[in-house]
Amino acid sequence: MGEVLGKVLVVDDDEVIRQLIAVNLTLEGFQVETAYDGQNCLDRVLDVMPDVITLDVMMPRLDGWMTATRLRGDKGTRHIKVVLITARAQEDDKRRGLGIGVDAYLTKPFDPAELIQVVRDLALATRSG
Repeated sequence: MGEVLGKVLVVDDDEVIRQLIAVNLTLEGFQVETAYDGQNCLDRVLDVMPDVITLDVMMPRLDGWMTATRLRGDKGTRHIKVVLITARAQEDDKRRGLGIGVDAYLTKPFDPAELIQVVRDLALATRSG
């Protein structure tokens, strides 16, 4: 087994999508943890301390917008790279995500190879300082 490329927290309320992302990233060499919604992400993020979080937008309890806002507002988590993954592809949504300070924005259905490349680039940026 090669070097771990980084640690990723995959957050999605859809178990099928969560597992699809997790399997793809694990096969690529990432250490992957999962959370089933935004609140579960916030409850676990300090224990996991991922390099990158993939974050669905439309989730119960706490959506991706509010989760990303809280991650950015906390000095303990604001450095973590965040990739929003959503079916909402309007420019207003992308601007909102960038305004919060997310690092990347992918729309569903996404290309797993593109997701892997985005996560890899962000993880490398984190590790190189």
